[in-house]
Amino acid sequence: MEWFIIIPFMFALFALNMRIYLAMFAAVLIYFLAFAQMPIQIAVQRLIAPTQNSSLLAIPFFILLGTLLGTTGIATRLLKVADLLVGRLTGGLGHTNVMLSTLMGGLSASNLADAAMMCRMLVPDMIRQGYSRGTAAAITAASSLITPILPPGIALIIYGLVADVSIGHMFIAGILPGLTCSALLLITVYFVARKRGYKPSRTAAPTLTETRSTVISAWPAIFLIVLIIGGIRFGIFTPTEAGAVATVITLLIGLFVYREMKLSDLTSAFGTTARQTASVLLVIMMSSALGWIFSVERAGVMLADWIMSLTQNPWLFLAAINILLLVLGMFIEGNALLIILVPLLKPVVVQLGIDPVHFGIVMILNLAIGTLTPPVGTVMLMVCALTKTQFAEFLREGWPFLLALVLALILVTFIPALSLALI
Repeated sequence: MEWFIIIPFMFALFALNMRIYLAMFAAVLIYFLAFAQMPIQIAVQRLIAPTQNSSLLAIPFFILLGTLLGTTGIATRLLKVADLLVGRLTGGLGHTNVMLSTLMGGLSASNLADAAMMCRMLVPDMIRQGYSRGTAAAITAASSLITPILPPGIALIIYGLVADVSIGHMFIAGILPGLTCSALLLITVYFVARKRGYKPSRTAAPTLTETRSTVISAWPAIFLIVLIIGGIRFGIFTPTEAGAVATVITLLIGLFVYREMKLSDLTSAFGTTARQTASVLLVIMMSSALGWIFSVERAGVMLADWIMSLTQNPWLFLAAINILLLVLGMFIEGNALLIILVPLLKPVVVQLGIDPVHFGIVMILNLAIGTLTPPVGTVMLMVCALTKTQFAEFLREGWPFLLALVLALILVTFIPALSLALI
């Protein structure tokens, strides 16, 4: 059990703000140098092995797809559709913010990219219409959490790879939980807007002519959503193929249909995609080595035996995991936790008879909520920086939306059909 020391050592490096992949690499290196009775070359093999998985190609495709949305004109058209659907409700721009994140969740794979886009597109208008800066920032941050739950979220791909479950099943399983988050956030926006006196963003119902022109203008974006989700659901594409096809179509839309994309936008998108893909891939490589260590040392089996000695009730286990992940998510980046904990917890999940797909959605929603909580909530920090909002104001205005997301987590945890009904 001496090898177990690498886990607190790794978390200590996280707390010291070391880059995630470097902290994980340090833990792997210490294991092979201090505890393993095997050559160091095996460590290199364990690091390289995951890069041979062709399913990883889905990650750069969907990152590029999300990056291109803001420059092709697709996001702008979806914004008009969202306003058409919910603009007349009390607090119309807040509802539009949530609805746009829901629509974008079928295209964008990153909650950070989604939140950054919303900060530019909607927050200034929300402030001009009387929203407090903290409320506008909180709605934007909370609604961006719909993105990693709905397909094609990067977290869904990573969990599928680490847990060895179908990425296609993970994509489909995220639809109803994502829509549940959206519905609860819309309800919360309504009550907050009603209390604060926020007005609708439009006073009159859309005319038939306006509705027709808006839908016709946005049809390429709607087509992309149907293409990705429908193609995977009916087995027309693998997730990787869906990402490739959707990216090519997005480029064609930006260059030849809307004609809003410039060559400089394309160059910037490729550069951003390369950096983000490299960052994700480095973490996956390190996690593969860690997962192999956990397997060799039978860490997951030992954890399963210990948990089974405490309880064999799957609902108590899920409740305990929710509390643990919500606490850990306050201090450690979500993808790192996902990659570290899944190899340890999967044997427990299997023994308790919990569907791994359902458990994956529960984990991802948990860790998404962690991006809104201090001190290291990545979405919270970025939105506050982009909107020039004080952390105290963000937390004061954001608690109703955080509460709505926690309620969504409870529903998803204890109603497995929300995750599994469409599979």
